[in-house]
Amino acid sequence: MRKTYRGTDVEVTFDLDICIHVGECLRGQPEVFKLKRRPWVLPDAADPDTVTEVVRRCPSGALLYRRLDGGDQERPRGTTVTPIRNGPLLVVGEIEVRRDDGTVETLPRATLCRCGLSNHKPFCDNQHIAGGFQAPGAPLRIHLTGVRPRPLEPISKSADPRRLA
Repeated sequence: MRKTYRGTDVEVTFDLDICIHVGECLRGQPEVFKLKRRPWVLPDAADPDTVTEVVRRCPSGALLYRRLDGGDQERPRGTTVTPIRNGPLLVVGEIEVRRDDGTVETLPRATLCRCGLSNHKPFCDNQHIAGGFQAPGAPLRIHLTGVRPRPLEPISKSADPRRLA
């Protein structure tokens, strides 16, 4: 379920269900994205260009933004699919995703399961780690943060404090 955090100039939304805990948000702008604060996202804590730049670094599409100040919206050109080493497919473009419940969402970025083990298909839920999935692909930098204290051990969705935010 996507939650909305509205600022004066930019609105940020977050969907924990599709977050793969890479940590770009927490590392990229700790004044805006603070794991143990409620609400955990404060879009007005930085200028809107900085907030949107950090949100665009989220590979899964769990974080999205909408400019309220007339600034540029995120509109990818074309579509690219990049296999991530031992992990999901990173898809960037205009991606229409149909969820299990039949709802359709258009995302500019998504990490899609390619190991077959995800409990949240078509999205990756990091089950490839527990399953020992191995496949060639591009490296994806994982930042050690409160949501991923060790490289191969992201916290579970049920343990993620953002589920309550």
